[in-house]
Amino acid sequence: MPSSEEPLPDEVEGTILVDRILAELELLARNVDILERLSDNHPMGIIRLSEALKLPIHKVRYSLHLLERQGVIEPSAEGAVVTEKSKEFWRDLDRSLDQMNSIIQHLKERAAGFRAKNAPPPVASPRVVAAGVSRRER
Repeated sequence: MPSSEEPLPDEVEGTILVDRILAELELLARNVDILERLSDNHPMGIIRLSEALKLPIHKVRYSLHLLERQGVIEPSAEGAVVTEKSKEFWRDLDRSLDQMNSIIQHLKERAAGFRAKNAPPPVASPRVVAAGVSRRER
């Protein structure tokens, strides 16, 4: 039987799922930062992007790889440059973020309702309890 400090299997699984989603959102945010920087100051190489965004080179390299696979950037002799497909990326991103926000709001409402329904009854403050005891004793 698990101790009260060990999470239950469902809690671990839920936490892992949330952690994965957060990691993916952080990756998306990094890709957006890089694409935004390239849109303003292109072309830029990995080292300049790494320094400008204060990110490790390996993370910048991975993000550039993902953005290139999506076709929103392409390599050049001077560094990565933004393609015309980046306009579609920004439009799709806006739509996707709206959808995510809607789902998040729905989940927050459900979680709040669940917490309210399953909240333990309020505990009386020690002062109230002490006052009640002294009155009964009289």
